[in-house]
Amino acid sequence: MEVVYEVISSLGAFAPVACILLFLLASLLVVWRLEALSGQGVEGTVLGTIFMPFCSGMGNIVFAVVLARNAGAGEDIVINCLFNNVTNLTLLIGGPVLIWSMARIPRKKSKAVVLEHKMGRLSLALNLVAVLFFAVFLWLLAADGTLNRMDGFVLLLLFAFWQCFHIYDVKKTNLLKKKTYPATLPLEVVLLLLGAVGVFISTDWLVLWFQSLEPASVPPQLLGWASGILMVLPNAILAFYYGAKKRMDVVYTSQSGDAHICIPLCIGLFAVFRDIPASGFLQQSLFILMGLSAVHLIFVMVLGKLPRFAAAVLLAVFAYFVWIGLG
Repeated sequence: MEVVYEVISSLGAFAPVACILLFLLASLLVVWRLEALSGQGVEGTVLGTIFMPFCSGMGNIVFAVVLARNAGAGEDIVINCLFNNVTNLTLLIGGPVLIWSMARIPRKKSKAVVLEHKMGRLSLALNLVAVLFFAVFLWLLAADGTLNRMDGFVLLLLFAFWQCFHIYDVKKTNLLKKKTYPATLPLEVVLLLLGAVGVFISTDWLVLWFQSLEPASVPPQLLGWASGILMVLPNAILAFYYGAKKRMDVVYTSQSGDAHICIPLCIGLFAVFRDIPASGFLQQSLFILMGLSAVHLIFVMVLGKLPRFAAAVLLAVFAYFVWIGLG
C-alpha cells in the first residue's frame, strides 16, 4: 500500500486530481457492475435496498474509517454524512423526478405487475420509515451533547439488525418466487471489491494530504463539505442514470437505502473510535432529515409517487440546507 501512496505522491501537484479521478473511476466500475446485475435479473427493489446502498455509500464508509484512523474531527464526519443524506432525499430524488417524472401504479397492466408495483411501494415506505427512525434515534443519543463510544456501538447494532431484516425479506421473496441469484454473482462481488480498493486508496490519500495542509489556509469544516460533495457523486451518477432509464423504483430505493449507510453505520463507526460533539448543525440537519423522510413517506403512501411540484420544493430545501450549513 505504501508503494502505491509513493507513486501517487510522486505526481506532485497533480496527485490530488489523480486521486479524485481514481475515486470516480472506481465508483464508475461499481455502477457498471450494478447495471450488469440488474440485467441478469436482480430485481429493482433488491438492487436498491441491498447491493446499491453499500456500493454507492462505499466512499462514506471508507471516509469514516480513514478519518477515525487519522485523528480527524467529528464535525467533518457529521457534515459528510448529513450532506449525503439530505442530498439523497432532495437533489438526487427531486432532480430525476423533475426531469423524467415518476410513474403511478399501473392500472391497465396485469395483476402480477400491479402487485409487484404495490410491493415495491411498501418496501420503499419501510425504507423511509427507517430513515426517519434512525434520524430520531441519533437525535436522542446526541441529546446529552456528545456521541461517545457506547453510542457508536448502539448505532452499529441498530444497523446490523436492519440489515438482518433486509436479508430475511429478500430470502423470503426468493423462496416465494423461486428466484435465484445469477451464477456470476461471485465474480461481480470481486469486481465490486476491486472498486472498493480504489475508493479506499484514493480517499485515504486525500485525507492525509488534506491534513498535511497549513491549518491557517484551510477554512473550518472544509474537509467535511469537500468530501461530502465528492462522496455524493457516485450517488448522483446512479440516480440520473436510472432516472434516464425510467427506473425510478431503483432511484428512490437506492437513495433512501443509502441514507441507512451514513446513519447509523458511518457515524457509528467513527463514534466507536472518537467522540463526536453534538453541534447545532447536527441538530438542525436531523430535523430537516426527519421532515424530508415524513414528506416522502406521505407522498409514497397517499399518491404512490412524488409529484413534480414536490420535487421542485425538495431542490429548494437542498439549497436552504447548504445555506445554513455554510452560514
